Amino acid sequence: MFDTIFAFVHLGGLLAALVFAFLALARGNVARFGLILGLLAVYYVLLLRPAVKKEIARRRSLNGKTGTRT
Repeated sequence: MFDTIFAFVHLGGLLAALVFAFLALARGNVARFGLILGLLAVYYVLLLRPAVKKEIARRRSLNGKTGTRT
């Protein structure tokens, strides 16, 4: 249960950062927008992408064992 709560809180923080970036762009602060998007991209590549790939592989292996596709 803790992992689920942690994931939703984390997702909320990422979405808040994305909203903040677009608000900065709307105010005309292109440099801040680019910096925030760049940092979010680095964060995804370094931290989230390996976990996402591992979860996709785990789900594929589960689907292969049960013989069902989703």
